[in-house]
Amino acid sequence: MSDVSEQQQKIKRRSFTYRTSSAWVEGRSGFLTSEGKPTLRISSPPEFKGEQGVWSPEDLFVASVEMCHMATFMGYAAKENVPVISYRSHANGVLEYVDGDYRFTRIVIFPTVIIPANTFEKNVQQLFQEAQRHCQVANSIGCHH
Repeated sequence: MSDVSEQQQKIKRRSFTYRTSSAWVEGRSGFLTSEGKPTLRISSPPEFKGEQGVWSPEDLFVASVEMCHMATFMGYAAKENVPVISYRSHANGVLEYVDGDYRFTRIVIFPTVIIPANTFEKNVQQLFQEAQRHCQVANSIGCHH
């Protein structure tokens, strides 16, 4: 048996539960909480009669994919000893009317990473591929990312 197979068998797979709570305030707005974290004012987006300038489920959905991609990329960079000077990104999530309902049909992340001059770009591209393949949030949804 190879060392990799033996190592994989020793890894104990676990499940994790993440808890949040929401409370209605007025109209289509409320508060989102999770123990030990700051409270967020939330609302439907203005396109769906929600409050302007407030985080919406749609914002948080796109942001969760973007954040997961960043965290996964940084985890693989650390594992492969690839130094990262800076990581920034922005993301676009496309919400479309499909088969009688609105749904996200794609999320596109635009990362910009600064690495030292002596780091191979090919290694960084491989890290992006790994991040895309192994981001838990992105792997849990049905749209293309």
